[in-house]
Parts: sequence; structure tokens; C-alpha cells
Amino acid sequence: MSLELQGRLVQVLGEETGTGRNGVWRKQSFVIETGDQYPKKVCFVLWGDKIEILQSLASGDELKVYFDVESREYNSKWYTDVKAWKLEKLSGGTANEDGDSYKEAPQEPFFESSDEPDLPF
Repeated sequence: MSLELQGRLVQVLGEETGTGRNGVWRKQSFVIETGDQYPKKVCFVLWGDKIEILQSLASGDELKVYFDVESREYNSKWYTDVKAWKLEKLSGGTANEDGDSYKEAPQEPFFESSDEPDLPF
């Protein structure tokens, strides 16, 4: 399952390292905020050499993030990661491959108000 999300880079968190059964690992998290009517903040994690991508980004850059969601169990508890595997910088420098900039799609209203109720009573 591969997903994508567009938003503005809000924060880059510190790099974490450690040693596991497969050797040394590195990961770094970053947060983007969507441009929706009700903006959401989402924290993604990059693993290994993909961390280098964050070096060329600055707070406020518009991004498209391609990611997978994965859960795992440890000691009868479940942990979920939102793992980014590709980033496209949409503004603040280089455009994406198609040259498009980030444009928010118009949102349909959640409800419509009218003078007459829809209920039959």
C-alpha cells in the first residue's frame, strides 16, 4: 500500500541512531502540515540513506510525501510508523518533475445550511 500527501514542512526532528540485530540503524522524523480547510499535522520517519534528502529542505517548503503505513507488535503492544520513501519539493526552489506547484483542491462542504430542514417532521 503506497500513499501520498502534500503539505508544508513544519519541523525536522533530530536524527536517531542505534544498533539492532541487523547492525547500525539511522532514522529521522519530520512534520508536515496539510493545506486543507482543517489542516492536519503528520509526522513521517525516514530511514537510512534517505535522511540525506532532508538536508536540502527548509521550514516552509511545500512537499509531496510518498509513504507507507506499517504496524508491528512488541511485548503485546502495537506501534505504527508512517514511513516516507520519497519526497518531492513542490515550491521554495525546484519544482517537481512535472513543473507543477502545490495547489489545494477545492473542498466540498461537510454540510450545507438552508432555511428549510431536510427532516420530514
